[in-house]
Amino acid sequence: MNDRTITRRHLVALAAAAAALGAPGLALAQAKLKVAAIYTVPFEQQWVSRIHKALKAAEARGEIEYKASENVANADYERVMREYATGGNQLIVGEAFAVEAAARKVAKDFPKVAFLMGSSGKPQAPNFSVFDNYIQEPAYLTGMVAGGMTKTNKIGMVGGFPIPEVNRLMHAFMAGAKEVNPKVEFTVTFINSWFDPPKAKEATFAMIDKGADVLYAERFGVSDAAKEKGKLAIGNVIDTQAQYPDTVVASALWHMEPTIDLALKNVKDGKFKAEDYGQYSMMKYKGSSLAPLGTFEGKVPAALVAKVKAREADILSGKFAVKVDDSQPKSTAK
Repeated sequence: MNDRTITRRHLVALAAAAAALGAPGLALAQAKLKVAAIYTVPFEQQWVSRIHKALKAAEARGEIEYKASENVANADYERVMREYATGGNQLIVGEAFAVEAAARKVAKDFPKVAFLMGSSGKPQAPNFSVFDNYIQEPAYLTGMVAGGMTKTNKIGMVGGFPIPEVNRLMHAFMAGAKEVNPKVEFTVTFINSWFDPPKAKEATFAMIDKGADVLYAERFGVSDAAKEKGKLAIGNVIDTQAQYPDTVVASALWHMEPTIDLALKNVKDGKFKAEDYGQYSMMKYKGSSLAPLGTFEGKVPAALVAKVKAREADILSGKFAVKVDDSQPKSTAK
């Protein structure tokens, strides 16, 4: 082997390397997306925990570099968004409910960055997409369980704020309960906080004192009160039955993975645009589901379980559509 042979081989190797570097498909396949998330509450809060979980799963698969900030005050939200946008992040995920104007302004200033934000508003071209936990279908099913399990015909419901995202789930739950038990009455209270377990607990105690024996736990704290008083609870967004095995009968679960995975694919493929990702939280996309009965298997009457399963099948087949009602629910208890 002479020096010329070695030189030729080096040149071929260098040419191959240069070609590989110039191939956009290969570069995209190898590069990890830089993703940042901004939350106004702790990671463990129900709604946020589902987004965080889906993004951590993508990180574990090696698809993204993930950074996140929790407990960001509304007044600081725009600043943090700008820091992440200027830091090279290609996708920024968050919640714009209380900072709509500021969040949309940032998106306008960074048109090449993709934004996927929880929002009550519409998408904003070219790069501001919206989503929400459209889990009214499993919420309806849990309402059926609640309506069939109450012995006093009184159900207490504790929510954070009376915004569309909460209202639609409560209305769906109430409609489900009414389907199996027309006599049921509801007491509805909003604690005006996304994370205040003690306040939610006190509101629940007041409902129990008025006869409620099944509680809708839209917020943390409700199940604690139900457990202390020996009452039943219905979970929302996450499954907490492991923590409350004798209290939480059923839960409407939110799975953020379909939404996050699609957004990541669109960014990677250069196809991300302003659109509403809300539909991917629905049951047919596996974005939500009714949690297994678990510790309450055998405790819920077989006839009631059959009704719930039949209605679930109707929802999945498109035969039955759960009505979306964003208006503020009212108490019906006398």
